[in-house]
Amino acid sequence: MRRRRRCRRFTAVVAALAALSLSCGIFDGSDSENLSVALILKNTTNPYFVSMAESARAEADRLDISLTVSAGQRDGDAASQITAIESAIGQGDTGIVITPVGDDVARSLERARSEGLFVVVLDTPLGRPDAVDVTFATDNFLAGQLIGRWTAETLDGEHAVIAMLDLFDDRVTSVDYLRDQGFLQGMGIIDGLLGTANGNEPRSGAYSGGTYEVVCHEPTHGSAEGGHAAMAACLSENRRINVVYTANEPAAQGASDALIAAGAAEGVLMVSVDGGCDPGLRLVDEGVIGATALQYPDRMAVMGIRAIKEFAQNSPVPAPDSALGFVNVGVALVTDAPVDRLESLTASEGTAVCWG
Repeated sequence: MRRRRRCRRFTAVVAALAALSLSCGIFDGSDSENLSVALILKNTTNPYFVSMAESARAEADRLDISLTVSAGQRDGDAASQITAIESAIGQGDTGIVITPVGDDVARSLERARSEGLFVVVLDTPLGRPDAVDVTFATDNFLAGQLIGRWTAETLDGEHAVIAMLDLFDDRVTSVDYLRDQGFLQGMGIIDGLLGTANGNEPRSGAYSGGTYEVVCHEPTHGSAEGGHAAMAACLSENRRINVVYTANEPAAQGASDALIAAGAAEGVLMVSVDGGCDPGLRLVDEGVIGATALQYPDRMAVMGIRAIKEFAQNSPVPAPDSALGFVNVGVALVTDAPVDRLESLTASEGTAVCWG
């Protein structure tokens, strides 16, 4: 564990004369009983991040850590996250635990580290892993692969008319393109990553079980409203859509509502990622989502708070997976329509462990 320089203002009393001075020394954990952490989320509307915040608060209370929670106004709001990072630096927090909206916040996080804060990333690895101290995340490419393989097997040779409901079309985040392209790889449409932009795959051709066409790539911003608008836009291009990929489950809820409103829901396979207690696994149980990839945000939050404590005590933090560049917290396929050669949990089993 490298040691950080920290500046502390203290009052020295010498022979009844009080003098205020500024002392800069090495932060070696000796003041680790007064820890403060800034938890910075993407938003506070997605149940995924709401649950993450609750778990972080519980773990911070258990470890006697002072925790402040802030978030962007919406998914993709880098400006609010940067403001929160600067606030954490200004108030001399021990560390930052953040679910970054993307690489737009990397420079501010590097500055936080240079000022002595320990920086933990959750959920969304940055393009430069060395910009932070440790990352706890899902293998999002694998999450996409799992739902892609399930879709290909379930179609059983049927022609696939695919709507891709992504997160963004105006910024790049690893969560977005890894899930998108993981799904396409699981379907057998592409062999591997096609860079960091969505929509570079062939728009028609063969998947592992038959033929396909990709109708659209539409942004949802991870919300139900965005999912509804994106699905409506895709249906305006082609009403024969029978496969809907959604980047997360709130978007899937909105997409389902749009399909029902258009009278086009029958026979559609919808897949997603998150494994949220509600709406995610409830929608799997109801048959709205055919399969989803379950993540463990509560586990990430607990590990992130603990890492700050370990840093303060000069204890080692978990080492990243050498192939991924981050600490992998796991992922599982959830479906009530299992397919051969693909391990999965039922919706009931997933509900028992949802959010981790």
